[in-house]
Amino acid sequence: MQQIKFTLSTASILPPIVTVITLTLLHPSQSTPLQHWQFDNDQSTILIGRALDNHVVLYSAVVSRRHLEIRHNNDHDDWELENLGANGTFLNGKPVEKTVVVDGMVVRLAASGPQIQIRLINEDEQPKLILKPLEAPLVGDQTQPEKDTIAS
Repeated sequence: MQQIKFTLSTASILPPIVTVITLTLLHPSQSTPLQHWQFDNDQSTILIGRALDNHVVLYSAVVSRRHLEIRHNNDHDDWELENLGANGTFLNGKPVEKTVVVDGMVVRLAASGPQIQIRLINEDEQPKLILKPLEAPLVGDQTQPEKDTIAS
């Protein structure tokens, strides 16, 4: 009888380390991005509201001066958000007072207020800027294009 030996690695599997949190203000009806804010992981608290001393300032009558707080929870190494606004914060149409942030979630400030998408980006997903040289030389007279063109 042949004996087979196995080795078992007990290396712990660590969740990805979130290095950047990105907030995106979405268009109210089309869900297209209007504005972005990006914060490094060393920013432990992010304040959102109408007051000028917030990290994210939103000019909307339904948004409170201090409407939403997103903070890093060191005990669980995750992010959580807490409603501070008088008109509430909504997740999937339901009011929420405090919850763990999930990558890609969209919250609405007040029932009819602005929507913000929250992205948690780990160090492996951070976009890298790649500059490529122009592959083909420009030919002909480039001062008067024959028709409108869109660069892709």
